[in-house]
Amino acid sequence: MASPTVDDQGEGAKGAVMRIVDVTTVLLTGPCTDDPWLLPFKQRRSAAFIEVRTGDPGYVGVGETYAGYFFPESVPLVVDYLRPILVADDAAVTGLDVPTLVRRMRTCCAYWGRVGLGAAVIAGIEAALWDLKGKLEGVPVYELLGGRRHDQLPAYATGGPAPWPETRMLEKVGYYRSLGFRAVKLSSGYLDLETREEVAVGRRGTDAVAEVEVSKLAAIRREFGPDLGVLLDGHMGHRESALRWDADTAAAVLAALAPYGVRWFEEPLPYGDLAGYARLVASSPVRVAGGEQLSTAAEFEVFAAHRALSIAQPDAAWIGLGEFMQVAMAFDDAGLAIAPHAWGAGAAVMQNVHGAFAAPNTDIVEAPPAAGPLHREIWGDSFRLVDGVLYPPPAPGLGVTLTDEIKQRFPFVPGVEEFSSVPGKVMRS
Repeated sequence: MASPTVDDQGEGAKGAVMRIVDVTTVLLTGPCTDDPWLLPFKQRRSAAFIEVRTGDPGYVGVGETYAGYFFPESVPLVVDYLRPILVADDAAVTGLDVPTLVRRMRTCCAYWGRVGLGAAVIAGIEAALWDLKGKLEGVPVYELLGGRRHDQLPAYATGGPAPWPETRMLEKVGYYRSLGFRAVKLSSGYLDLETREEVAVGRRGTDAVAEVEVSKLAAIRREFGPDLGVLLDGHMGHRESALRWDADTAAAVLAALAPYGVRWFEEPLPYGDLAGYARLVASSPVRVAGGEQLSTAAEFEVFAAHRALSIAQPDAAWIGLGEFMQVAMAFDDAGLAIAPHAWGAGAAVMQNVHGAFAAPNTDIVEAPPAAGPLHREIWGDSFRLVDGVLYPPPAPGLGVTLTDEIKQRFPFVPGVEEFSSVPGKVMRS
């Protein structure tokens, strides 16, 4: 059952003293996407939503943690651990003080939750609190984060693997263009549609690696011209060491791509190579993006201080909306942009949309093309994407709903996870 709106309860709801009476986790599993080019690689996804409930009158704030995509079974354990903080006697929701509650949760689990899983689950709880506060005050969440800074924002189709052979890749890009997108992101290398194996990526010689990426861009430019925005993703943040690029390889790839007007290259190196990132930013004509795996503003601030990213990619469903805004401000102070990462389900995407509209320096927003039901049915008509342009969601809160019908239609299936395959644990969609 969807929570009531402020209008349902009248003006008195805005000033009424209500308490949080429960915090629960909802795990769901459903189709990953309706994108025919992504379905061969990922048929199903799991998602972890958090509901924060008030007493009488009853409101429900809904948030999502991106941790649910990777290790959904772990999320309820952390939520249960943190619940007492949110239902404490002094946690009344009149003027709901979200930053204070977030600080308490982070302090409570500082040893094991400062980064990673704990921080990511707190991010989902925080989103539910912001959603609740927005519903109580009758305003979209971006207004609570400092106000809307944009009337519209460009979005790109996040396309995942570049399929092999090259003609299939061009068909894929053409499909995204047919949906109205003016910018498309593809992974480095190629992935064979039949064998699901990478065709060319990794340390096969610097020139060979660069030639693969150049061949892709040259084909895209021949087919679609110079105006299509093209973004490339190295995924080097989570590749096995044998497949990771070193700084010399990454520098050669970026230099070779420069004539083809690449909007950015994402994750060209593992995150531990701060010096390598700084070297690329200083020397490369192609902008360097990254940060989806970083889970605190402090981590991003190190990259900003060392000029080790041209564009930061915080994910509000991983880092939290408060930390997201700190990242945006730190990079804005450095004269740099952000571009939110958004590959969770419907609420996670909307959390990033609200952050994007509140941040002054948003460059572009990641968007799932042909989104599946765990996106569409969560965000309803709040996700307003027209011809590759995003418009601010008008509904109070995040603009998401999690009905009993949705919960019943997409029951959780244990073991539907996402991870980087290694010997002994191989992912099967």
